[in-house]
Amino acid sequence: MPPKCKFTREEIIRAALDIARSEGTAAVTARALGAKLGSSPKPIFSVFENMEEVQAEVLKSARALYAGYVQTGLRQKIAFKGVGTQYILFSIKEPKLFQLLFMSEQPRKIPVSGILPIIDESYDQILQSVQDSYGLDKKDSEWLYRHLWIYTHGIAVLCATNMCSFTAEDISRMMTEVCVGLLKEIKGAKQSD
Repeated sequence: MPPKCKFTREEIIRAALDIARSEGTAAVTARALGAKLGSSPKPIFSVFENMEEVQAEVLKSARALYAGYVQTGLRQKIAFKGVGTQYILFSIKEPKLFQLLFMSEQPRKIPVSGILPIIDESYDQILQSVQDSYGLDKKDSEWLYRHLWIYTHGIAVLCATNMCSFTAEDISRMMTEVCVGLLKEIKGAKQSD
């Protein structure tokens, strides 16, 4: 009978996520993970086949943590604005995980019109919040979502990389101004049709 593992799968994943949160995923090595757990790296490999499997669990955990932020945003009075605010908040509170999820090089270039469903598992819920909040059809909702994501992503990247800091009031005002401008653009285009 093989010896009982010193650590549970969940304990190892939690330790790996802690390392990724503070130092980035490149720092999640067998040696660093063993040190974090107060052990040699050997017990890790009685639970996981290799470090790639551990890294995959870190990615999965980061996505789950981000999904919690999205759900918080969706419960706001203006759900779509709430999601954008939570996206930026995630970049501020979890910069290394934000970088992992939203600033990693992609294997191939994707048209901007197709990126959101790929990088955000909550895409359909967020898109529905745009339709519900602003009474737009799907096409206009996708256009608005895409444009506001580009703007919000820029703010989030500035925050995640410590390039700039913004107050909550700054973020709210900037997002509102851009959203109002884009909504006027949509309505203007409808009137000229």
